[in-house]
Amino acid sequence: MAPEQKPEFLEGLERSCVADTGERIVEAPAVPGIERIEARFAGDFFAPHRHDTYAIGVTLRGVQTFRYRGRQEYSLPGRIIVLHPDELHDGAAATEDGLCYRMLYIEPAMIHGALGERASPLPFVKEPVVDDPGLRATLLAALGRLDEGIDDLALTDIVAGIAAGLSRHSDAARSTLDDESLDRVYRARDFLCDHALRTVRSDELERVAGVDRYALSRQFRKVFATSPHRFLIMRRLDEARRMIGRGHDLADVAAAVGFADQSHLTRHFKKCYGITPGRWAQATLQ
Repeated sequence: MAPEQKPEFLEGLERSCVADTGERIVEAPAVPGIERIEARFAGDFFAPHRHDTYAIGVTLRGVQTFRYRGRQEYSLPGRIIVLHPDELHDGAAATEDGLCYRMLYIEPAMIHGALGERASPLPFVKEPVVDDPGLRATLLAALGRLDEGIDDLALTDIVAGIAAGLSRHSDAARSTLDDESLDRVYRARDFLCDHALRTVRSDELERVAGVDRYALSRQFRKVFATSPHRFLIMRRLDEARRMIGRGHDLADVAAAVGFADQSHLTRHFKKCYGITPGRWAQATLQ
């Protein structure tokens, strides 16, 4: 993208990336349903992995490249990246100059809520690198100051703007569910959140949802774009990241969040975030 085409807000954000050229992940204060980070690195960094959220961000410095849905993609400063939940992707800097970008991860349920129709299909954006001034402005509101939280009214505007932006670029219709099925899926989701740090059996989830495990798995994926099992694992990994951020030993983290041992935690962590928990700790605890 030519310099004159860059959004005005990009210049200030670019400056925040220049001073630190090492590997660094900066996490913003917690906001319900949303995570925000800044990542800075050179070369290959994130191995192939999947999130259970939308990942929406903006490239600030360098050339960002990633493998997604069978293609190698590239994003220049000012371009917007949109990755659908549960889609495999990696992450790297395409040049020796390194890379800096900011990313927002938002739960699919928040997109459903903002669209006002729980039964509607999740917006699916086929092209992962887009140029959308409206969506870029929304990202500015969310990603401009990572050292600050987001108040409730601002959060409502941000989620609504993201949902509208995703809908503008969505080109895939997906089947819907009736209200009774949606209620079952949300009951299962809430139960998994409440019991994420222990073993949850399929028959338990069947009783909570009131539907057999296979139908629940199909319906759950339609709403949240992932399976109940992966949703549970991701909630454990959310807590693992919080504990890592507080400086806990990785073996203690593994035991506390329900994994058999540290190697079990490491395998799942890398599948979901693309790096090991040890490397995550090194990049965030600075």
